[in-house]
Amino acid sequence: MFKISPDGKYISYLKPYKDKQNIYIRSLVTGVEQMATTFIDYSVRDYTWTFNNQIVFTQDIIAVDEFRIYTLDVATLKFKSLVNLDKARIRILNRNRLQPDVITVAMNKRDPVNFDVYRLNVKTGELKPYLINPGNITKWYPDADGSIRLVKVSDGVNETIMYRTNDKSSFKPIIKNNFNDRVEPVAFTGEGSNFYALSNVNRDKTALIEISAETGKEVKVVYASDKADILDVNYSKVKRRLELVAWEEAKPQKHFLDADVKKMYDNLSGKIKGDQIDIVDRDSAENKFIIVSSTDKNPGSYYLYERSSDKLTKLADINPGTKSEELCDMQPVSFKAGDGTAINGYLTIPKGKEKRNLPVVVMPHDGIWGRNSWGYDAEVQFLANRGYAVFQVNFRGSAGYGKAFRTAGFKQVGGKIQQDITDGVKWLIANKIANPKKIAIFGGSFGGFSALYGVSFHPELYNCAIVKYGLINFFTYLKDVPPFVKPYLKMTYEMVGNPETDADQLRAISPVFHTDKIKSPLLIFQGAKDPRANISELNQFVRELKKRNVPVTYRLKENERAFFRSEHNRMEMYTEIDTFLSANMQVKP
Repeated sequence: MFKISPDGKYISYLKPYKDKQNIYIRSLVTGVEQMATTFIDYSVRDYTWTFNNQIVFTQDIIAVDEFRIYTLDVATLKFKSLVNLDKARIRILNRNRLQPDVITVAMNKRDPVNFDVYRLNVKTGELKPYLINPGNITKWYPDADGSIRLVKVSDGVNETIMYRTNDKSSFKPIIKNNFNDRVEPVAFTGEGSNFYALSNVNRDKTALIEISAETGKEVKVVYASDKADILDVNYSKVKRRLELVAWEEAKPQKHFLDADVKKMYDNLSGKIKGDQIDIVDRDSAENKFIIVSSTDKNPGSYYLYERSSDKLTKLADINPGTKSEELCDMQPVSFKAGDGTAINGYLTIPKGKEKRNLPVVVMPHDGIWGRNSWGYDAEVQFLANRGYAVFQVNFRGSAGYGKAFRTAGFKQVGGKIQQDITDGVKWLIANKIANPKKIAIFGGSFGGFSALYGVSFHPELYNCAIVKYGLINFFTYLKDVPPFVKPYLKMTYEMVGNPETDADQLRAISPVFHTDKIKSPLLIFQGAKDPRANISELNQFVRELKKRNVPVTYRLKENERAFFRSEHNRMEMYTEIDTFLSANMQVKP
């Protein structure tokens, strides 16, 4: 979370103090570091600099489900509460160079289902409505001056991009798509009303294109890859120009759209050899940059780069205790699923071990429509360090491989998605990489569902399963969604299943209905304040398993959401995972 002040005089970052993340500020003039907040109850969750050397930051008060937003005056290190939101959520959309005391925020305090946009004065705390949501806006896109001229509206299945020429005009629809087709605005071009967007309309792979806001028509393709979706775009708000696009093949790729930026990256690559390099923040003058470098064996290091003097200064290592030479290579792999579909993924082999007859931990990714990527993964290294090969599968539906691959995963939860994971494990066994008698499966959220599905329907494959904030019942998962997720429900019905029309399918795959099939040892972790979890149902699920003499260890942590933020709880969790795998990865009888 390293950031630089707009005037280039300070850098800031989050660092633990008594087990909670707090803001620290370092002067680039004197080199003095100061601790700016001293919270010992809840961590600082997120923060941003304003253009007048204030820091706006948020806290999630989990016990009472309250979000708080504060402003911190850097000169005095005094902070004050700006907004308290009971059971509501807030996100900062942008800061405004023309009005340095004002930031634009979206929050759902008026209506839990819909976010409205407000202007928040960080000095006075005044909150002024800017755009009240009529009930169907899901995203806003501010221009370089902070005005919102593009919005996305959705009826749950179809999405429409709407445009207005200025704050006094009305929005008019310019592009309408089914959710399978994606148009994601990036920035206005600075010439006329054209804007850049990521789009897969009339193509399989998402490309960076230019669109006329007046007509909604594509003007030209700026950059496309025939191998993968363009996933990210760097754009300079100061110079109002595109810098680079990024996508993922076996490893992350970049293509530069600006000669000066390419020159800077080439220069940095010469100074920081062999690493992935990314700009994470910059000052207003675009002279000072925060750079992060990382590899699959290095969680990353932060640097300050001063372009005018070509000076590179190391700021910190994310985890100075890790030694890259002791960690393990993440290797891209691919295999054919049973129906011939090419499936990609990653295999991490323990250091010094042959790629043969290894104990394996299968790690399906958390989000159904997310993906695994090449890079540093602390859990992967933790497991590989203890002698387990780690296998990650980008099953059909995973992001980045194009529209056809993504839609091939629709209505395939518990079907071809799970079969891809199973086929991957069988591929490891057939190639004698895995010891067939020593395989575990471990995941969170949808990965947790995949782990429970694996030991329910393929008990012969797995010794044991580890589940973090797992999805056990698709009916309650869809019924109990937080209010602000409801606009996306119809789309989820199309992609996963409708609890009414697809009830038989959802019942057939939901682990809560199949406790009789589970025999393998389970280790389950859950935060009591996870908004997507039905805790009473999970408690009942565990009781039912214990009644059937399934060896299950269940750890429910108070004041945690899905992801455990307490360092103490994380240390406890990974210690228990280590012990659990050691005990259960003996040869199966």
